[in-house]
Amino acid sequence: MLPSFIETWESDPRAGVRAMVAGARKRLSALAAEHERIRELRDFEREAAGDYLTGGFLCGIDEAGRGPLAGPVAAGAVILPPDEEISGINDSKKLTPARREKLYEEITAKAVSWAVGLVSPARIDEINILQATYEAMRRAETELRPQPEVLIVDAVRIPGLHLPQVPVIKGDAKCLSVGAASILAKVTRDRIMEEYDRLYPEYGFAENKGYGSAAHIAALRKYGPCPIHRRSFIGHFIDPETPVCTRSARSIGTMQENAAAEYLTARGVCILVHSYRGRRGEIDLIGCDQDGTLLFIEVKYRSSAKYGDPSEAVTAEKQKTICRVCDEYRREHGIPDTRKQRFDIVAVDMTGIRWIQNAFPYRPA
Repeated sequence: MLPSFIETWESDPRAGVRAMVAGARKRLSALAAEHERIRELRDFEREAAGDYLTGGFLCGIDEAGRGPLAGPVAAGAVILPPDEEISGINDSKKLTPARREKLYEEITAKAVSWAVGLVSPARIDEINILQATYEAMRRAETELRPQPEVLIVDAVRIPGLHLPQVPVIKGDAKCLSVGAASILAKVTRDRIMEEYDRLYPEYGFAENKGYGSAAHIAALRKYGPCPIHRRSFIGHFIDPETPVCTRSARSIGTMQENAAAEYLTARGVCILVHSYRGRRGEIDLIGCDQDGTLLFIEVKYRSSAKYGDPSEAVTAEKQKTICRVCDEYRREHGIPDTRKQRFDIVAVDMTGIRWIQNAFPYRPA
């Protein structure tokens, strides 16, 4: 389109038209330069893969979040189509948040396969950040279908994997697939930290993403750590054995429920009641989905994987209590029909929020 526009109007003497033609030439030149840059990135990674690549797929792997004081570490793994061009891929740190978000959507839509592995702050404290980063990378790689022939990894060699690996220093800026992996890891982790900002607003996680900004460190000293702080990272600022801040400990349940309610609302659920308390028990959320099904929703949180999956806290006895509360709510509101109701769990842990639908059946009292 641009060459046609230039050819049609390049002889027009009007100043305004000449300016538009000049702009079109500049845009055409930029597109050509970007096409050449992407070709060079793809050629570089194929040359790096060498004889390991014999007709199968190449996978790029990179991490995000090794340095922050709080939150998980993330690793992206991406297999890009051999002949698909996605303009703008680069080291995620060189891109604006808006550009990263746009590229995230394009990469995940066009990739042959992609995955993001996450490792919690508690696990980071347990095994150290380097081993946690390797663990996140392994988790991402094992999710890929189909499996690649060779891995191009930013700067490191991942222990415990049997596939051929090629470490490339500054691989996120030199290799197309590694750059794509860095974008997926960064965007995923940033989204998680923005969710945690709703749970722990005093630390400014939406802005600092868990990194040690002056405001974050000041809040850490004022309030103490919250459950997603890495205890092994905060010893320069406070005693790492400082208890979780009183405000967070006291109101964490309410914040979890609010975060779960926002998550469900974004997915089409109408929240009817927060924290319904009847004579026979309580339920965190009551809502209604788009087809009119009444939802009774329990929100459960775990600060560390060592305490098990959050959904495991909804025991058989707790399920019976929820069913009794459901009966009480229906009687109170004149809803006799039990056919259009469902019992869900929203599980909140260090990797984000999961919505478990039909978590357990209705058990009449």
